[in-house]
Amino acid sequence: MSTITEIFASLPTSTHPVARALHKGDNFKVLLVGFKAGMVFRDHKAHIPSKLTVLQGSVVYKEGDKVVELAQYEEVDIPVEITHSVEALEESLCILSQG
Repeated sequence: MSTITEIFASLPTSTHPVARALHKGDNFKVLLVGFKAGMVFRDHKAHIPSKLTVLQGSVVYKEGDKVVELAQYEEVDIPVEITHSVEALEESLCILSQG
């Protein structure tokens, strides 16, 4: 089963976003994150430089007073040690690259 198929298979019964590693190495990690509409990846911090890219659907990235709505193929850089959250406006799949 592919990573994406696994995420979408897990979403119907999940109460929170479903994240799975797609690829990782000593200094980087690539995650896929699936959301149902309305799901929130609550406030957290990135400990290494990261970028969130929407592959499908749309999400809202919040960082303090900054609110950015991202549609398919749009992306945002996530700064290190800054509290942020992500909320899905519809069923969505994002890729998070770290490092």
